[in-house]
Amino acid sequence: MRDADVAAVAAIEAGVHVAAWTAGNFRDALAAGYGATVGEANGIIVAYGVLMFAPGEAQLLGLTVIDALRRRGIGRALLRRFLADAGARGAEQCFLEVRASNAAAISLYAAEGFVPVARRAGYYPVAQPGGAREDALVLLRTLPDR
Repeated sequence: MRDADVAAVAAIEAGVHVAAWTAGNFRDALAAGYGATVGEANGIIVAYGVLMFAPGEAQLLGLTVIDALRRRGIGRALLRRFLADAGARGAEQCFLEVRASNAAAISLYAAEGFVPVARRAGYYPVAQPGGAREDALVLLRTLPDR
């Protein structure tokens, strides 16, 4: 992801997520040196993600594929790239949080070796009027030795 990609990424984010990151959040992530990557099809951004690094670990802060192209392997490919990048930078494990109701994402993460380690009650904001805050599942994957 480059600064020139931020407007397109923020527009996708706003259309997909209830508590969307702003363009400023993405610019801050780039400035902080987070691993930020986009996926393109025919020159158009269709997927993106952000990975934060810390000593010995990484945290996937977001991974999004546009609705029209979900379940085609794009998210899996991007996730694998992030895991490889994390391992290359010395991370021994990778964490992420996912809405407890996001069965498709949970299935992908489980297939890629993530296991649940915690639950954050009421972590996510209300997705629909009259709804309740939603729990987050905290998932962990141990990374192979480098």
